[in-house]
Amino acid sequence: MIVIPDIEKIISVAEELGCKCLCNEPLKKYTTFRIGGECKLIINVNSAESAAKLKALCEETGTGYFVLGNGSNLLVDDDGFDGVALYMGKEMSDIKLVGEDCIYAEAGATLASLCSFALDNSLTGLEFAWGIPGSIGGAVYMNAGAYGGEIKDVIVSCDYADHDFALKTATKDELDLSYRHSIFMGNERVITGALFQLKKGDKTKIKADMDDILHRRKEKQPLEYGSAGSTFKRPEGSYASLLIDTCGLKGMSVGDAQVSEKHAGFVINKGNASYKDVMELITKITEIVKEKTGYTLECEPEIISSKGEV
Repeated sequence: MIVIPDIEKIISVAEELGCKCLCNEPLKKYTTFRIGGECKLIINVNSAESAAKLKALCEETGTGYFVLGNGSNLLVDDDGFDGVALYMGKEMSDIKLVGEDCIYAEAGATLASLCSFALDNSLTGLEFAWGIPGSIGGAVYMNAGAYGGEIKDVIVSCDYADHDFALKTATKDELDLSYRHSIFMGNERVITGALFQLKKGDKTKIKADMDDILHRRKEKQPLEYGSAGSTFKRPEGSYASLLIDTCGLKGMSVGDAQVSEKHAGFVINKGNASYKDVMELITKITEIVKEKTGYTLECEPEIISSKGEV
C-alpha cells in the first residue's frame, strides 16, 4: 500500500506555495468515468514552480503521487488512492497568444478552451481536438488525436519538471510522439505547459469544421454516459471497436459497466458502475477477442490504484 509519511508537512509546504489542499476527496468527482474512491490528498497546483517543488517533496518523502488533469483517461480504484494527486486544474489553465500563430497553454487548460482560443484568433490546425474532453497535459502525455489529427501535428515544445526537479523544455523531436505515446509515459516527469504552432485561417471555415467534428462525435459516441473515451488502443492491423463488434460484444455488461451499443470501442458507466465492474468487463472483452480473433487488446486509460503501480 502507498502511505503518506507526513501529510501535515506536505500540506504545510503546499499552502506556503499558495496551493489549496483537499483531504479525502472522492476522485469520481474528477473523472469522466465517474468512478473512483477517495484520494488522501489533492493539491491544486498553481504554477510550474509549485509543480516542481511538490513533485520533489513527494519523491523525497517517498510519497506516492500522480498527476491529475481533466480525468478523461483515468480509471480509478473504488478503494481510492492513499497518496497525493497533483491537480492541474483552473489554477494552471492560462492560455496566451505567442506571436501571430502560436499559442501557449498551461497543463491544466482544457482542449476545449484551447480550441476555442484558436477559433477566436482565426487559427486553424486544432479542429481535430474539438470535443476531446482532456487537458493539455493529458493530451501531450498520450499524444491525443482524432479525425486525422494528432497533438504531434501542432506542438512545438513542452515544458515539464524533470527527474532532478528542474523545469525544462523539450522540443517536438525530443518528445518521441507516436500513437498514444510520448516520452512522459513510464517516468516521473510532470508536464506544466506546451507551445503549439497553428496557421492563420478563415474563422467561418474553422467554426464549420469544428461543428462538423462535434456533430460526428455526438452521432457515433455515447457521450451521454460516463466513460474514459476509447477503452482500448488501436491494435496494429485492425481497430478495437471493429474486433469487439465482430465478436458480438456490444451491450455486454458487468453490473452497470457496459460495452456501448452505440460504439463498441467504449466501455460506459450506465449509472453506478464500480471499478471492479469495469475491470471485470475489460478482462472478459480481452479474453473473448483474443480467443476469437487472435488480437491482444491493450487498455488505453491509465489505472490509478494504491494496490499497484500508478
